[in-house]
Amino acid sequence: MNKADMYFKKAIETIINEGVEETGDVRPVWHDGTPARTKYITQWFETYDLDKGEFPIVTIKPTAFKTSIREIIWIYNWQSNNLEDAHKLGITWWDEFESKDMPGTIGARYGYVIKKYNQIDNLIKSLKETPMSRRHYMNMNQFDCLNETDGLWSCAFEVTCSVRGEFLDLHLHQRSNDVALAYGVNICQYACLQMMLAHTVGLKPGKFSRYVDNLHIYSRHIEGCKEFLKREPQETSPIILFNPSHNNFKDYIVDDFQLINYNPQPNIKMEIAL
Repeated sequence: MNKADMYFKKAIETIINEGVEETGDVRPVWHDGTPARTKYITQWFETYDLDKGEFPIVTIKPTAFKTSIREIIWIYNWQSNNLEDAHKLGITWWDEFESKDMPGTIGARYGYVIKKYNQIDNLIKSLKETPMSRRHYMNMNQFDCLNETDGLWSCAFEVTCSVRGEFLDLHLHQRSNDVALAYGVNICQYACLQMMLAHTVGLKPGKFSRYVDNLHIYSRHIEGCKEFLKREPQETSPIILFNPSHNNFKDYIVDDFQLINYNPQPNIKMEIAL
């Protein structure tokens, strides 16, 4: 079985069978204004080896592959929190989270933090100059920025890199993950970020892992997720190719990536919790 599908189905099964149901006041709401509660588990971990062809992309539902990379480019290449920039890349789902304190943006979040602390340049510099360091990381939940404006706290908030011989390994830490809508996008896009960073510093992409503090399914998504459990993944694994014509991180574009042999099953439309 495709490894991403295996983890995806296991996550759904574990949450449905063993998860805890939220009670009381919660931050998210549905479009009709009612509280959007979840069933959740904590301390979820998964790992892949990109060098062995274990690219993390789910096939029992479609992943918006190109759009997931566009979001990475918006955050890490353009280092932007601006919604107009997001629209230029075809990203519209952040419109629901426009900041009241900083209109036209998502607030002092994501790319804003990367740019303010020059995190991507510093990471690349440290990987090149001190590869054996154990301090290769970026963190977007900086409290001065969180307190500067309103806005959604970064879900996929921390990246840690390690050099292992000729390989660059990457670990993603998420405080929260919506299984039905964001699970496949996050693992796919951060594996692509790993490939971009590895190429920039002259290494091969190696192990990719992810740890999620709170992995959840919203109440209105439960039935759709049960349908995913009935599906069988495609028999052959998708292949991802990364062939940029340069090694300047900020110049990478979506078309540097090519996804081959990807034939996912149809999506099930689900409402987003705000």
